[in-house]
Amino acid sequence: MSVRTRREPWLLLLPAIVLLALAFVTPVAGMLLMSVQSSAGGFSLDNFTRLFSSEYHLQAALRSLRLGVIQTVITLIIAIPLSYVMARAGSKVRSFLLIVVILPLMTSVVVRTFGWVVLMGPSGLLMKIPGAEFLVGGTQGFLGTETGVVIAMVQVLLPFAVLSILGVISGIRPQLEEASRTLGAGFWRTLWHVVLPLAIPGIVAGASLVFVLSVSSFITPRFIGGAQIPVFAQTIYVDATTNLDWSFAAAQAVLLFAGVMLVLAATSRLGKQKV
Repeated sequence: MSVRTRREPWLLLLPAIVLLALAFVTPVAGMLLMSVQSSAGGFSLDNFTRLFSSEYHLQAALRSLRLGVIQTVITLIIAIPLSYVMARAGSKVRSFLLIVVILPLMTSVVVRTFGWVVLMGPSGLLMKIPGAEFLVGGTQGFLGTETGVVIAMVQVLLPFAVLSILGVISGIRPQLEEASRTLGAGFWRTLWHVVLPLAIPGIVAGASLVFVLSVSSFITPRFIGGAQIPVFAQTIYVDATTNLDWSFAAAQAVLLFAGVMLVLAATSRLGKQKV
């Protein structure tokens, strides 16, 4: 292999590498440096010490983590059967369901969130559901509650989970299910022992994507939860824009970034399982 042949792949990758460096590596490196800068100059871990000693910020971080897990589980509970139905339905039904799933992505998340604000208000449609008042236990409807945040976020995140899982389930040959049914397994046993194991890569990918988007989400939790339900992304925004404490906000962003990377690293091996 000539030198020119060996260089061609790198030359083709060069634009992508430059773009990645400018759009991702450089900002992240700047954020890391800013997080260890002290007000007196030089480098210090005071921002992280302050972060871990702040009960308010730690509660916001734990709330983001807890809500992220809850939203991921609920989203998967909805997305897995929906993806299976879409994969096994006829072309017309599949196209219709796909449009229904993708259509919200064509609308700004701000517009969708304002729609939820109207629906979740004290006189909104959701408050007319029997038992809704007992569920929220307040006078603002679902606004300012974790329940409202979870409902709105699941709607925002559902398309990402469905599209991740649908691609994998569509690649599972229906003949495998037919063989399972022929050998005596019922519909539910076939789903549990055949479809779900083979769909694990898509489920893991969808769960990872939903969790990462959930814990880093800002717009929807801020509009629905408000000041009563602060999340970690909201504290970063307030410290950076209102308090103008950029170093402290950078330290929080670094902690969030590290947590997200740990989750992705922990789930990467499961996602590599081949169908």
